[in-house]
Amino acid sequence: MRAIRCNQYGPPESLTVEDLPDLQPKAGEVVIDVRAASVNFPDVLIIENKYQFKPPLPFTPGSEVAGVVRAVGEGVTQLQPGARVVAFTGSGGFAEQVAAPVSSCVPLEDDVDFALAAAFQLAYGTSHHAVVDRAALRAGETMLVLGAAGGVGLAAVQIGKALGARVIAAASTDDKLAVCVEHGADATINYTRDDLRERIKTLTDGRGPDVIYDPVGGIYAEPAFRSIGWRGRYLVVGFANGEIPKLPLNLALLKGASIVGVFWGDFAKREPERDAAGFKELMGWIKQGKLRPYVSARYPLADTGRALRDMVERRVTGKIVIEP
Repeated sequence: MRAIRCNQYGPPESLTVEDLPDLQPKAGEVVIDVRAASVNFPDVLIIENKYQFKPPLPFTPGSEVAGVVRAVGEGVTQLQPGARVVAFTGSGGFAEQVAAPVSSCVPLEDDVDFALAAAFQLAYGTSHHAVVDRAALRAGETMLVLGAAGGVGLAAVQIGKALGARVIAAASTDDKLAVCVEHGADATINYTRDDLRERIKTLTDGRGPDVIYDPVGGIYAEPAFRSIGWRGRYLVVGFANGEIPKLPLNLALLKGASIVGVFWGDFAKREPERDAAGFKELMGWIKQGKLRPYVSARYPLADTGRALRDMVERRVTGKIVIEP
């Protein structure tokens, strides 16, 4: 089988395509023929050794896949070869085959597109955990989403609207903001052109947002937090900007505000029952038409480095996938 390999930490261009032996499942595992693998920003950080999850070298990046079960290991009775599944694997996804614990696999119905399925779990799982569980966003409240045109950002916009909140989307270009409006955003901020604090003040009548969803970090974190409303909840989702901000804690005191960490991966491991309940709610919203996963581009396996470079340079809206 062909697989993308990270033999040394570095930029996307350092990745290679290699031929490896076909995988054999261990006890409790299945091997999946990968039809689509989602590209997520942590994939960029992992190959550069900048993420908390550090697989030993050499490794195949890619954490989220959809495909068809090829083989099952000893003790696996829940799935059979030929079953369509989506799985969160942590690594190994950018390949023609991947091994996954059967516990990480979710069956897919026959009419579900593999690319849409692969693009769903991490982005919507993260945003549901953030917005519903950690922020407890309520109908009638206002949420500001930074980096709103990205995978998790667009998921947050849609989830906010499903809950009945007013959603303000912030992104770096008018084209990205147009995508946010198509997916439900009520108002927008172009933070390369607008004064972020003044625009937030105008759009919230001076009250500030009840919730700020921040997967970006960097230079926009402090002005956004200075604009938060009374009893606001600031969601620390990630640092796509590459810079971890240092927020003055007196701002939390003055606004009675909370700084709330969001780490869906550990949440899913530590609280699997609550994660499963969240996934069930998300499935219900999809069937009701309240959520529409958006895949903006598909790349062949050999172009995985280009896909990750597009992610680094913020040319991505919604989700992108690798199709081996």
